[in-house]
Amino acid sequence: MKTHNNFDEPFEFAGKVKTWSLVMIAVGVIGVLLGFLTNDGERTFANLLLMGYYFTCVCLAGVFFCAIQYAAQAGWSASLLRIPQAFIKVLPYAIVLLLVIVASGMFITHTGTDEEGHKAVVPYLYKLWAAKGLTTPGSENYDAIIAGKSGFLNKPFFFIRLIGFLVAYAICGRLLVKYSTEEDDMGGMFNYKKSFKISCVFLAIFGFTVPLFSYDTIMTLDAHWFSTMFGWYNLAALWVSGLAVITFFIIMLKKQGYFSWITENHLHNMGILMFAFSIFWTYLWFAQFLLIYYANIPEESVYFYKRWEPEFKPWFWLNIVINFAAPFFLLMSRDAKRLLSRIKMVAIILIIGHWLDYFMMIMPGTVGPQSHWYTEIGWIEPCVFIGFAGLFTFLVLTALSKFKSLAPKNHPLLQESLHHHI
Repeated sequence: MKTHNNFDEPFEFAGKVKTWSLVMIAVGVIGVLLGFLTNDGERTFANLLLMGYYFTCVCLAGVFFCAIQYAAQAGWSASLLRIPQAFIKVLPYAIVLLLVIVASGMFITHTGTDEEGHKAVVPYLYKLWAAKGLTTPGSENYDAIIAGKSGFLNKPFFFIRLIGFLVAYAICGRLLVKYSTEEDDMGGMFNYKKSFKISCVFLAIFGFTVPLFSYDTIMTLDAHWFSTMFGWYNLAALWVSGLAVITFFIIMLKKQGYFSWITENHLHNMGILMFAFSIFWTYLWFAQFLLIYYANIPEESVYFYKRWEPEFKPWFWLNIVINFAAPFFLLMSRDAKRLLSRIKMVAIILIIGHWLDYFMMIMPGTVGPQSHWYTEIGWIEPCVFIGFAGLFTFLVLTALSKFKSLAPKNHPLLQESLHHHI
């Protein structure tokens, strides 16, 4: 960067970062192809769903972050909004990819095992409720529990809900970016006021519907089970993982010489948010687990029973250690939140930790236990993770390079952000 506050110098997406992101995408594509070619389609589809959902959730966290800042009329974050806004611009790609994965996994069938372990023709995803005959009385596949839920849990209504929620999120996010870029050209308060209004609309829609989004996409993999806390637990995971990815991008872009106006004070705030909401995630994890554990009702405890099988139990406990203990002990002190290397390390830990969190939500209800705990994570998992990480990096940095200004230079609270100190 030539000057301290040269907002108009564009971000250039080139060089090693671009090359490596393309290499990572290639690794993911090869991994997925090999997964299907080696007759491991169910595991491959489960990993695609995991990363498609993770990808979408991180992009949604970008909308959520911007909406909170505008609705709260927060000043400290004004100078870093371009990064979550780049996430917003990537959201439509994430939505299309997630919908393709969900639809393909639901409509493409294979010979697998049903809930009782019998051989049957079932879809790769959502086999507990999307397989044929489950709601037809007299069918050998008839399931009274699924039949009782069929008014809500049927394919047309499922896709109407899923598409409706995601399109609404994308529209609100697109308007936030539009108003911000128009503000750069026009100045004044007109676009800022519109950003405030659409943020309030988004937060109301998001607050009521994001639990349903997680119910549909993830919880219905274990369709006989339900938890009223599952949606809020997923919201906490979405928010923490999104904060971690935003923080990681801030640090990496600063190392390249961009966003020089972002200081240790801004990173301190990001550290506070990661710390605080990791505790919130832990509270929801523990509350859901404890209530089901001590009630010991079979139709509720079956969810955790699966995850306490020997093949999953080490990962079950590692999940809570990574996502709670790491940020708790590494970000407790004020000084820790102001160390660039510490913040970066915690962000990476949380990105990996919440991948494991989603892994524990998805794999027991789809693929089921393998031979040993150490075979639960094989070569397919890192390949698909690397592929999606490369795709996300490529799309986000491409979107960031399209902004004329790396900060919303006519944001009315920009000066507060540039002089932010805590």
